[in-house]
Amino acid sequence: MLKSHPYRTLTLIWLAWAIVLLSFQGIVNARYQPNRPDRALEWTPSETSKRSQAGKDFLTEPFMNHQVAWDSEFYLGIAVGGYDDPRITTGNLRAGGTLPLSYAFFPLYPAAISVLATPLRLLNLNPIAAATLGGVLVSLLGTLAAMMALYELTRDELGEEGGIRTAFYLLIFPSGFFLAQVYTEGLFVGLAFGCLALIHRQHLFWAAVLAALATLTKGIGIALILPLAWHWFTHVDRRTLRQRFSIRSVNLETAALILLPIAAYLAWHFTLGDKAFLIERDHFGRGLLNWSQFSRGVGVMFNSFRDGSNPQMTTYYALEAASVIIMVVSCLFTFRHYPGLTCYCVVAILLPVTGSAPQSIIRYVLAVPAVFIMLARFGRNPVFDRGWTMFSLLLMGMLVSLYTFDMWVA
Repeated sequence: MLKSHPYRTLTLIWLAWAIVLLSFQGIVNARYQPNRPDRALEWTPSETSKRSQAGKDFLTEPFMNHQVAWDSEFYLGIAVGGYDDPRITTGNLRAGGTLPLSYAFFPLYPAAISVLATPLRLLNLNPIAAATLGGVLVSLLGTLAAMMALYELTRDELGEEGGIRTAFYLLIFPSGFFLAQVYTEGLFVGLAFGCLALIHRQHLFWAAVLAALATLTKGIGIALILPLAWHWFTHVDRRTLRQRFSIRSVNLETAALILLPIAAYLAWHFTLGDKAFLIERDHFGRGLLNWSQFSRGVGVMFNSFRDGSNPQMTTYYALEAASVIIMVVSCLFTFRHYPGLTCYCVVAILLPVTGSAPQSIIRYVLAVPAVFIMLARFGRNPVFDRGWTMFSLLLMGMLVSLYTFDMWVA
């Protein structure tokens, strides 16, 4: 029996993790420098030299600079100056012309940054610095919400200690450091896992609200319709519904279940979607079930395994492949007890993994709660618990160090 309220314990663990992680990034930067460039992928050498960030105002602001890299530019750019801020990097379109790459990113996280950054300006911070601090705080608060949601999801099965262990494994997963950076993962998992926890506690209306907000954070949030629909379908009196199907037989919770996440996606689609699809296709090479790019990327991955002449690339792809394996296996472990949640996880694996060449998959793991539930079950064994904790933290240390130096991680 835990001596303190579990939410208090979770909050203290979260606070300690945040302080340690952010401090570690500063220590790493002060102690050593990497041998540039990064050769993890075909395109990374040209993007990871000492001068690669030159001219990128949103990535070169000194304040909390260790917490920004890569996509952080676009979240900060939208938060500070909108989607068309002239300082945001642009991409070439196949049909001619250019477009800010910011259009590939959903609006809720930058909007939350903007709201929080406004009072932070009172600390005498410039707009980019205030947005950076705001972005980190939004990510951290979302992560705390995700921890509490994982606890609520698993405490019936694993008990209080197991629920806390599930949340802790989220924090220490090798890519878990993204949850404390200017990246959308922290806010997304807070909303998505919160939705799943509310479904578990049968609060469907508010679960649908969080699903809609998650969809406006990352497009994959629309997959939360699946656990919402699963819960409704398994609890509705289908015989009565067939006999007396009417507007009255479909209650407000059902309407919210079906309409809110879809409405959120359609609102984004008709306002920003056209430009987003152009950037995703023409610059990032991503698309829905993009089998051609996926097949080409898998070929490059297996060639790197066979060749072995570039250990940076081989190691990178090995982590990506391991991430896919752990996600797929975790779904097999959780379907029986969490069928709706697992349906969401399957889509959250399938669409990002097949949207392009294998890339960033170890970051996408963070949106798949089945992984942390499976690990928490294994963690009831003290040998696994200690062994996984050591392995995961060592790997996180390597990855967060690379990120701190603007090298490619995910």
